[in-house]
Amino acid sequence: MKITRSFRAAIAALILAFTPVLAAAPASAAPLPTIVLVHGAFADTTSWNGVAAVLRDHGYQVVVPDNPLRGPANDAAAVQRALDTISGPVVLVGHSYGGFVISNVHDPKVQALVYIAAFAPVQGEIGLLELDPIRFPGSQLLPPVLQFSVVDDPNGLAGRNLDSYIAPDHFNEVFAQDVGPDVAADLIAHQRSLAVAANIEPSGAPAWSSIPSRYLVSANDHVIPPAAQRFMANRMGATTSEIASSHASLVSHPAEVAAVVESAAGR
Repeated sequence: MKITRSFRAAIAALILAFTPVLAAAPASAAPLPTIVLVHGAFADTTSWNGVAAVLRDHGYQVVVPDNPLRGPANDAAAVQRALDTISGPVVLVGHSYGGFVISNVHDPKVQALVYIAAFAPVQGEIGLLELDPIRFPGSQLLPPVLQFSVVDDPNGLAGRNLDSYIAPDHFNEVFAQDVGPDVAADLIAHQRSLAVAANIEPSGAPAWSSIPSRYLVSANDHVIPPAAQRFMANRMGATTSEIASSHASLVSHPAEVAAVVESAAGR
């Protein structure tokens, strides 16, 4: 009996001794959200390589789905299929036309939206209106820089579609004037054309109306004028910052772009 009482007393003493330590132990950190990076027109998933590498080094799971560049509804559905494979919170990021796409994705897992030199439409708006040269002069995305070709496309009429792309000899100066020739050559090699119809398809209700958003303006952009970017960021009430960059800030300044994404993730 004495042994049992002594044993119980010893256990009680140990519990009392460790109680302050246990109370002071920090709660386990919430899991990091998955970062989903959506590329824009005239690019592919490789345009996100630098940003994705930084985020992965910082412990994030990063998903870079293919954006078909066929039209907002079609492309939002493609991104949604990628989101369906993810459990837990998501930060959804779009560059350029990718911003139009993420605006049309509605998934309760998305906790924040990030726009990188991107279109951010209101309901019913088309992409061409956001490049309004009267209000926002300065875009060089016009012929002969912008070229057109007929491509095979199962989504198009009779399996064909009219696409647009940037002429290779103008790509460096218009899309990514702050990268070297070798990087520009790689971007050109990975250029993907955009269906012309995508620019005249109205947006649905924008996800940014109910989800916290951030916008990184490219101050030296030759594709989407900085004034247009600031206008869109302001009307959506986004937390806005700027970088002295071309349209391809995700390529020329990956660390800075990743920092904006991380701020949206709560870091």
